[in-house]
Amino acid sequence: MPAAAFLTGFTLSLSLIVAIGAQNAFVLRQGLRREHVGAVVTVCAVLDVALMAAGVFGLGALVHASPRALQAITWAGAAVLVLYGLQALKRALAPAQLLASQSGAGAPRAQVVRQVLAISLLNPHVYLDTVVLVGAVGAGQPAALRPVFLLGAATASTLWFAALGYGARLLTPLFARPAAWRVLDLAVAALMFSIAWQLLVPQFR
Repeated sequence: MPAAAFLTGFTLSLSLIVAIGAQNAFVLRQGLRREHVGAVVTVCAVLDVALMAAGVFGLGALVHASPRALQAITWAGAAVLVLYGLQALKRALAPAQLLASQSGAGAPRAQVVRQVLAISLLNPHVYLDTVVLVGAVGAGQPAALRPVFLLGAATASTLWFAALGYGARLLTPLFARPAAWRVLDLAVAALMFSIAWQLLVPQFR
């Protein structure tokens, strides 16, 4: 049934994406800063939909069967995560006067877009979640219901990123204090280093 296929795609996508990760941390921070939120949300949602579509319509099996491709993505992704973690650590140790009410200040839009593209596309978990996992379940749907399944998955992804990016401003009173930004950046740095470590450890086994 179309409704069941839509719900399956929606719940699967939501269960995979609602987790503390590098991409979500980046969207949250941009939302708190109110800095290029629309661009960040759009990039994340479009990438998710494109990767899930590729997985549903056949690319998932190809990626899963290419260990070297996944290994290359893993190393590149770990490097990006470490770099972004160091940047967050630098901000935490020498914080500027950052106010959540500020808007339009900070990095240029193009730089922010490049950052979110790197964090998204160089993260192996993104491919495993969207292309492989969502792709495998979607490919198992009857051919006529695959577009409906994909629509459900895409809807969940888009709603989540929009809620995370634009809903972050509800935390504005908390992040009106520089100390709160220090804690956030320390948490982001720890998260980035932790994910990078988790990616690299299996490479040495």
